[in-house]
Amino acid sequence: MPSKVRNSLLWIFEPLENDETFFRKRMFGSDAAYVDGLLCLVVADRGEPWNGLLVCTSRERHAALIEEMPALRPHKVLGKWLCIAQDDPAFEDVVQRIISLVLSHDSRIGVEPGSRRRVRSIRQTPSI
Repeated sequence: MPSKVRNSLLWIFEPLENDETFFRKRMFGSDAAYVDGLLCLVVADRGEPWNGLLVCTSRERHAALIEEMPALRPHKVLGKWLCIAQDDPAFEDVVQRIISLVLSHDSRIGVEPGSRRRVRSIRQTPSI
């Protein structure tokens, strides 16, 4: 049965709604934003460590994003992603900056969805 509890952080995605490639999907009991086919952001309003904004990126991009927004930290469970808790004093400023980066299609944000899934081998039938 789907949860009837609305995520209080969905307002973060509102500026993305005008991007024709944007769509939202439930993930980890939270909500994820996709832009240009990439998983970009997850907003979670549950208990720690699922409480705030998760920025979907790779470890190679952490330093540049943290230099620009020092309040970002690697997520405690999904260390490949950065996050900021909603009770952090810098939360709204970081959200604004991250949203502007997503809207400008900054290459530091966004990962291929399902990139860790195993790819099934396709059995090829010989042509006759």
